[in-house]
Amino acid sequence: MSNDAIKTRVEGRVLEVTIDRPKANAIDFATSRIMGEVFAGFRDDPELRVAILTAGGERFFSAGWDLKAAAAGEPVDGDYGIGGFGGIQELENFNKPVVCAVNGICCGGGLEIALCADIIIAAEHATFALPEIRSGTVADAASIKLPKRIPYHVAMEMLLTGRWLDAQEAQRWGFVNEVVPAERLLGRAWEVARLIESGPPLVYAAIKEVVREAENMKFLDALRKITKREFPTVDRLYSSEDQLEGARAFAEKRDPVWKGK
Repeated sequence: MSNDAIKTRVEGRVLEVTIDRPKANAIDFATSRIMGEVFAGFRDDPELRVAILTAGGERFFSAGWDLKAAAAGEPVDGDYGIGGFGGIQELENFNKPVVCAVNGICCGGGLEIALCADIIIAAEHATFALPEIRSGTVADAASIKLPKRIPYHVAMEMLLTGRWLDAQEAQRWGFVNEVVPAERLLGRAWEVARLIESGPPLVYAAIKEVVREAENMKFLDALRKITKREFPTVDRLYSSEDQLEGARAFAEKRDPVWKGK
């Protein structure tokens, strides 16, 4: 699926999604709804195992919500489509890995979307901020997520002042995995995606569900839920051909062949 705002391509079992709305790759309602359709399709396609999210151009990953649309009277709380803003923040049962390649300015809702990814790789010139405070609104998703990802006082400084971080500081605080030269960014994202692509998809699904659902659970409650196979993805994994294949491959000293079933 491709259109003017969101471009996609598939290689093997990897889906690449590119936000392409010059000049700031800002996201309006229509773009958000398209992104929701793309990521819901990715979630539901058994042939796809991992996605890469990036953006066109070299200056902006995404400025987030389209303030020009807002200034023209478009309400902030309209229909973002399936998955909420950016198609990924509220997508239910989203149990596949996402690698985000941040190619430039990543701020506001753009940063909130990046935080939805499982692995974030940034170009050396990328910068990060939550400037909503200056436009009289709240960075809602970031207010929930960021203090859980990085030190509380750093997160609050970003939220309360709109301070910008360069890629190296973002990596130091832990919400960026890796910083690479701009010309290496997409290639490195594909290397990571290929590594994930070669792994066991049912295990990835179980990891994502457990991490998400256990976030607000007590440790022992979450652990018991795993051992009792009360998470659907865990139950499917422990009843799967892949579970047996992993054991056989280990015993036979060969690489496993994962089928996702």
